[in-house]
Amino acid sequence: MARGMPGLWSVVVGVPIIGLGVYLFTFQTRVDSLAGIPFVVFGAFIIAVGLYVQFIAAPEEPTMREGEEIIDTRTPAQRAALAKVLVSVPVLAVAVYLFYFTFYPYVYPTLALVAGLYLFSTGLYTYWTNTLTVYYVTNKRLIKEYRFVSLIRSELPFDKVRGVQESRSIWETVAGLGDVRVQSGGGGLEISIDNVYDSTEFADLIRKQM
Repeated sequence: MARGMPGLWSVVVGVPIIGLGVYLFTFQTRVDSLAGIPFVVFGAFIIAVGLYVQFIAAPEEPTMREGEEIIDTRTPAQRAALAKVLVSVPVLAVAVYLFYFTFYPYVYPTLALVAGLYLFSTGLYTYWTNTLTVYYVTNKRLIKEYRFVSLIRSELPFDKVRGVQESRSIWETVAGLGDVRVQSGGGGLEISIDNVYDSTEFADLIRKQM
């Protein structure tokens, strides 16, 4: 089972979207009733994926080698994802208001709708991705695991690490998070640790293992 409550939060988010679609399909007379169908489908999709993430898609702890032990385990924080979702809410509210309660040209509510859906969708996708991602630091290697439909495991032995880079996006700076990129020599494998608390401390821990 995945960490957190992605199933519950997906239901909390998806049900109002389905409700809006039902309202548009049943009661709204200003636009074609078929305009409500995409909202119902989108809301149902959010709920279905959230429940799948909650109960089926979950990372597995890696098998340790001889003499190997886990020093630290990190999971991406959800602040940046939630910030995008929260910012999208008033943008989408403005779009709905302009569409159904004003007579402005459709270009304005359409732009607001596109911007709101972009923030909402990317925030929700980041939330699901973060839920399914785990980073392990052992005394021998750095491991990143992600499991949705299938397991994706990347690992980088510390004796091959040649560079550690820290960065922060605007969203991460606001949320107090950061990213750490660990690179091997010769432009080979790179592992990106995204949206983690105390990214500098985590980067220093990796440097000590090199």
